[in-house]
Amino acid sequence: MERPTISVLINNYNYGCFLPRAIDSALRQRASDAEIIVVDDGSSDQSRSVLEGYEKRVKVLFQENQGQAAAINAAVKASSGDILCFLDADDWWAPDKLSATAAAFQSNPHASLVYHRLQPTQTDGSMAFKPIPRTLCSGDLSLRLARSAGWWPFPLTSAIAVRRSAWKAAGDIPEQFHISADAWLTGIYPFLGDVVALSDSLGFYRIHNNNWYRPVDDAAMLRKRLAHWRTVVDATNQFLSVHGLAGRLRLADHFPYRVASARLEGADARTRFRLAAEGLFFAGEPNLLRRMREALRTVRDLPRRGQAVSLSESAR
Repeated sequence: MERPTISVLINNYNYGCFLPRAIDSALRQRASDAEIIVVDDGSSDQSRSVLEGYEKRVKVLFQENQGQAAAINAAVKASSGDILCFLDADDWWAPDKLSATAAAFQSNPHASLVYHRLQPTQTDGSMAFKPIPRTLCSGDLSLRLARSAGWWPFPLTSAIAVRRSAWKAAGDIPEQFHISADAWLTGIYPFLGDVVALSDSLGFYRIHNNNWYRPVDDAAMLRKRLAHWRTVVDATNQFLSVHGLAGRLRLADHFPYRVASARLEGADARTRFRLAAEGLFFAGEPNLLRRMREALRTVRDLPRRGQAVSLSESAR
């Protein structure tokens, strides 16, 4: 079987200070035949001058600020590879990332999406905590997503690669995903083919104040997450309907959504018990031990009614 061609697609917005490490990690891949495309989404920092230094080695596109989805869509449109590998400008990859990804697609002809773990790091690049996601999911995930309102231990953008044929079937990322565009990739592509998980940490995820993923949320972030999850469920159901695919998602099955709502509103004893029971049977987390721990943590950490999380307080 002929080796698939690879496109590396880097989206950037005001991450000029991190951008060189991301681009260099793509240039230093052992699979050295990949094309590299960087789309700058209207940055106002030093990104342009950084990118001008790479224009002989990578393809650079500049556009007005339109959001992450538009930047990724533009990168895909300018690319030609069979495999599309996404990289956020504040992250970077290990040298074997592309070769491992290409081999996984080559060995799994029905795969629409291949992913791996990422090692979270502090802003200075030092290790933060264990690689994410902890639980790995492979195979046909469509039934699991249908029972969990689309939630699973999903990878983040810099860990994701998809087939171009699957991209064509799914279409561009809808522009309402102006942030967290990976939610479209991880929410839709499992309905288009198999998912392959690689256990190694083949990339590094830098934690800073602009991240969507974080270990602690305040009330403002909880509200953003609730709105985002509603958008994801609505967009997924619209996609399933348009493409004549079976199943529809229900927010009632989305355990993290229900927990976030309870953190904002506060919970009485009955609510705590109900959520703990739902957590034990939540279809989105395949690992029983992690389900049990999360269910117990939910009971322990939910604020009481009248003591809901405020804008300045943390919800752990």
